[in-house]
This record gives sequence, C-alpha cells and structure tokens, in this order.
Amino acid sequence: MERTEIAVIGGGPAGLMAAEILSEAGHKVTIFEAMPTAARKFLLAGKSGLNITHAEDYRNFATRFGGASDRLRQALDGFTPDKVRAWAAGLGTETFVGTSGRVFPKAMKASPLLRAWLRRLEAQGVTLLTRHRWMGFTEDGHLFETPEGRKIVHCDAALLALGGASWPRLGSDAAWVPWLRERGVTVDGFRPANCGFDVAWSETFRERFAGEPLKSVVASSEAGSFPGEFVVSRHGIEGSLVYAHAASLRDRMERDGDAALTLDLAPGRTEERLRRDLARQDHKASFSNRLRKGARLEGVKAALLRELVPEAAKIDPERLAATIKALPIPLLRPRPIAEAISSAGGIGFDQIDANYMLTALPGLFVAGEMLDWEAPTGGYLLTACFATGRAAARGLEAWLVRG
Repeated sequence: MERTEIAVIGGGPAGLMAAEILSEAGHKVTIFEAMPTAARKFLLAGKSGLNITHAEDYRNFATRFGGASDRLRQALDGFTPDKVRAWAAGLGTETFVGTSGRVFPKAMKASPLLRAWLRRLEAQGVTLLTRHRWMGFTEDGHLFETPEGRKIVHCDAALLALGGASWPRLGSDAAWVPWLRERGVTVDGFRPANCGFDVAWSETFRERFAGEPLKSVVASSEAGSFPGEFVVSRHGIEGSLVYAHAASLRDRMERDGDAALTLDLAPGRTEERLRRDLARQDHKASFSNRLRKGARLEGVKAALLRELVPEAAKIDPERLAATIKALPIPLLRPRPIAEAISSAGGIGFDQIDANYMLTALPGLFVAGEMLDWEAPTGGYLLTACFATGRAAARGLEAWLVRG
C-alpha cells in the first residue's frame, strides 16, 4: 500500500497524539514544530508535577468543559481518563491519584514520559522537524519559516495543532488566527482562562504580603463555592482556588463591568459561633487580639480583612462575623493572557465537521487548544488535547479513505 504524506503542524500534546494515531495506521507523518524542541509547554507544566488527567467519576469529568462539553464528549469517550493512564503505562510511566483526584506520573515530571513518547513516534517512522514555523498558506501548500529560509510543503492532508494564546514564549502565540480568517474560518477572540486577577492593593499590604498563601478558605462566585487556597501577588490574586473561579469571574466582568471573589475566612465555624466568640472578647483589647482569640484570624487573613474593610475594628461583632464569613475581594481585571495557564476562544465547533475538519478548508483538520473550549486545571486540559488530537487524526484518516 502506498504511504500517504500527512503534515501535523504543531508538536504539542494534541499534535503528537495525532501523529501517533496516523503513523500507527501506516501513514507517512511529518510533525512541524516552531520551537527548538517539541511540547515545551507540556514540559514546563510538568516541572512541578504533571496533572496528566483526573480520576473523578467520568460522568462528572465529561461536564467540565463548559459550553463545549457536549461537542467534546465523543472525543473524550474515545480517550477517557482510564485510557490516558493505560496509554501512559504503555510508555513506561506509572501514575497515581493524588488526594485532590488529580492523576500524576509517579516520577512527578513530564520529561520521562515525553522522551519515551518521542522515541515511540520515531520508531513508527514519524519525522519531527523543529524550528519550522507555519506561516500560512500558499496557492497549493503550506508555507514555513525554517533555519534554511522559507519552504513550501505539499501534502495530501494536514492537521493543525498550534495551541491557543497562553504562554506565547513557549509557542502558543495565536499567530495562525489571521491566516485562517483570510480563508473564511471564523475564529473567536482569545481570552485568559485559569488566570489570576488584578486587585488594587495598598502599597503597605502589597509590600508586606505579596507571595503569602491564604490557606483553608472557601471562595465563592457564580461558579459555586470551593475550599482551597490561593496566593496574594503583587498584582492581585492567583493560584488554584482563583483559577477554579476564573471563567465565571471573567465572564461576569465582561457582562457587568465588575466582579468580586467572596471569601469565607473561617470555614470551620458558623457565623453564629463567630458572633458569640467575638462578642466575648474584651473591647479594650487590640483588634488583632480580638480577631486571633475570637475568630482565629491572624497573619495574612487578618491583614486582608483590614485591607478590604478599613473600619473592621469599629464594627459590632454581628457585622464583623458576617464580614469574615463573606468577604468580597473586588477585582480590577484578569491578568494578561500571556500569563494564563490556558485560553478560551478560538475556532468555534460550528466551523468544523464531526471529524474535526474545517468545513471551509477540506483536508485541513484542527485539534487541541486552537478550538473554542476551556476547562479547569487538574488534568482536564491535557486530556482534552490528547482526545481531540486522536479524534482529528481518526477523522483525517476517514477523509483519506473516502478520497
């Protein structure tokens, strides 16, 4: 059987997974990657512990992708979290479930998995060309900027997996957007997802507490109420608990012009219990002592209360208890998309068919964060990149067969 020339443009998780599926099927596959090495964002994300997937009940897992959950379901069904773990094990990477339900490699980093994956792709005949940056289309091919100059590549079919717009220094810079728009593909503007937010801290609070974690709090927004922790930054707030609310807060800002993240600083105590304990304190004692003894608040928690409610020392125990249980942090804006863990926006699902082919450009398929979906951190993002890479590869193969 004659082997078919396929270009996979983008060497991140979605592109590598697509190349794996297509090369397994006997096709001749070349991966074109703009950066000096493949999967740089994947490697950086895995430096402190790679969330490869999540172990929550799959019925819940499949709903974590916002408005795109239904559209992604078929791809996710084809590569469920259990299948992700089995795939990793096949590459010699054993995984375990952390206390949060996140699934990690036992090695706690991405590099051994990536090295094994690249070796397998090479053994399957996949060619990886780095420093080959896609520059759009020519009349009958794809244009690349390479160390040897510009090059035109002709292929029977191509799959784009160029990422979204977060962490552009690692390759996901959304430079591809105008080239697809010129060819009639609608691309929604990118927005930060899983991001921090700016807050108008006083200089005193910023200098003293930037970098301090707020632990054992419950944060609430329109997304719901979740326990966890986050970090005070020089600019505002960031961290896993903030990211869990980021999409809701961002959307609220876009809709209403403002938003606040509401904190329960004492989740282990009821408002009534707090009121009684605060009322018992000697009113002649310092406010710091009254907070420490009556509400067990000190350090950054007490300072945050003072920062956001300057008159806190003067209000009565009833109001103070209510404030401690529902303290709003007014937000100014999301942090820039270049700092975000992931992005929302991209190619809408109405622009592709069921096989992930662009309806405006037959023979061109897309996968990963180029598509308009978002998800929380904790393994959801990576699983969907894997799953859409596989689904788009299957779709490309079916398109070639139909010929």
